[in-house]
Amino acid sequence: MSIISIIVGSASDLEVLESAKTYLEFFELDYDIQVLSAHRQHDELVSYIKMAEQNGTRVIVACAGMAAHLPGVIAAITHLPVIGVPLNASSLCGMDALLSIVQMPRGIPVAAMAIGKAGVINAVVYAVKILALSDRKLQVKLNDFRKRGYKL
Repeated sequence: MSIISIIVGSASDLEVLESAKTYLEFFELDYDIQVLSAHRQHDELVSYIKMAEQNGTRVIVACAGMAAHLPGVIAAITHLPVIGVPLNASSLCGMDALLSIVQMPRGIPVAAMAIGKAGVINAVVYAVKILALSDRKLQVKLNDFRKRGYKL
């Protein structure tokens, strides 16, 4: 069981996740990373999300560039919280992805983070804050993180 599922739309996006691994390890989170495109692998994405729900995933982090449909598509098919991370994958330097993520229709929310590596790290920390609402161990870890000046 992975408590956090991290999904990127392309294998070329995996590099940006490296910066988040230190945080995932510090908070001792069980996570899963998948490369699934909202456009090119839609059926596989839907199947994965349904399986993740059944297997106990509690939060989904979706990283995407350009039109960045991945977070919104995921939010439309699950009740789990979705955190969107826009990536710099076009000549617009990630602004197109950011706007796509924050402009979701009423009733289908996606939390939006900063563009790129800072956004991925913040997505992990935000996921921890969600999970810590019902997990005393994560609450203690968050307090330690705060004492470290929010840095690892």
